[in-house]
Amino acid sequence: MNRCNSFKQTEIGRLPKEWRVVRISNIGKVITGTTPPTKIEEYWGEGYPFVTPTDFSMSKYVNRTERKVTEKGANRGKIIPRDSVMVTCVASVGEVALALSECITNQQINSIICNQKASPHYVYYALLFRKSLLKGWAGITTTPIIKKSLFERFLIPLPPLPEQKKIAEILSTVDEAIEKADQAIERTQRLKEGLMQELLTRGIGRNEFKDMEIGRIPKGWEVVRLGDQSVTELIMGQSPPSSTYNEKGEGLPFFQGKIEFGEIYPTPTFYCSNPIKIAEPHDILPPVGEVNIAPFRCCIGRGLSAIRVKGNKLDYLFLFYLLKFNGKKFETLSAGSTFKAIRRREIENYLIPLPPLPDQKKIAEILSTVDKRLELLRKRKEKLERIKRGLMEDLLTGRRRVKVAQAERS
Repeated sequence: MNRCNSFKQTEIGRLPKEWRVVRISNIGKVITGTTPPTKIEEYWGEGYPFVTPTDFSMSKYVNRTERKVTEKGANRGKIIPRDSVMVTCVASVGEVALALSECITNQQINSIICNQKASPHYVYYALLFRKSLLKGWAGITTTPIIKKSLFERFLIPLPPLPEQKKIAEILSTVDEAIEKADQAIERTQRLKEGLMQELLTRGIGRNEFKDMEIGRIPKGWEVVRLGDQSVTELIMGQSPPSSTYNEKGEGLPFFQGKIEFGEIYPTPTFYCSNPIKIAEPHDILPPVGEVNIAPFRCCIGRGLSAIRVKGNKLDYLFLFYLLKFNGKKFETLSAGSTFKAIRRREIENYLIPLPPLPDQKKIAEILSTVDKRLELLRKRKEKLERIKRGLMEDLLTGRRRVKVAQAERS
């Protein structure tokens, strides 16, 4: 890729001299979707995918749809070919995807069937890059909408066709890497869920079980109350006066309810210069519907508590995974309508299985290893997404030009 030093000023900003600015209507035919009558059964069933905005995802293509229409149903709509560029123009304006196969769409989607001047893959990325501008065209209303006649006038930069294809090829390569990272994350997440189900209910190498008040557990495990003072200490959160909050990093990190909670460790946004209730490192922080670990000394407010492991019968990391696994059950203990919180009594009386300490540590080690793998995969995906944003900024403005062979130019 080369830097471009020869620009011209256009109505959409500085672009390379060889590029044009075109309306959507100049690069293809725009079709607004329609919905076949839903009461006619013979229109609905196996056949053509029926695409609606809810079928759009982070993927470049719409891979699956909730509903399909028969050939009769499709003939009542407007069939669009594979690689048509689909753009949502009602409500969630500006979402973009490519058609994976022949399909029809509902009336919330305008589709561009590109002509020979434009690569549909380039148009996809150009519209994705200019999404915020397109949303601005819809205005601020109860239901934002961009009618077909207005959508056709939307402007995009258009390089020569060989350059369009090369830009799309580069960005598609990054998208494929992001998709592979997503698949690896999904596989690893499924592995983690399966391991949690197995390890936290059946243990490691246990073949004999017994029935207890919490269900079947391996022989050799105990059942204890979470408030058992021989294994834990419970600290209930209390919010300090709001005048003591700050975002300058003064005092202790402050957490309340579900604010800024991450996958395992929370990330602070606010700090408190005069904390009332304090959690120590490795305390388990269970708000409603989520569980985290205190990574450092911090102030805990309303809707949050800290469970501190005591003695040598319970491993804090095992307790974290156990409460994570039982998250939905734990959430049912919450009370309150406006601000849900779990009361001390409910937490203290909550029953948990207690394997021997060596088993706890082994279980926690296995699950922690999988979590570290997930963290690496998520960081890789985030890096790829940053690379993609940078490439779009450079390539779709012509700030950097791609090399196109002479044979491709002619």
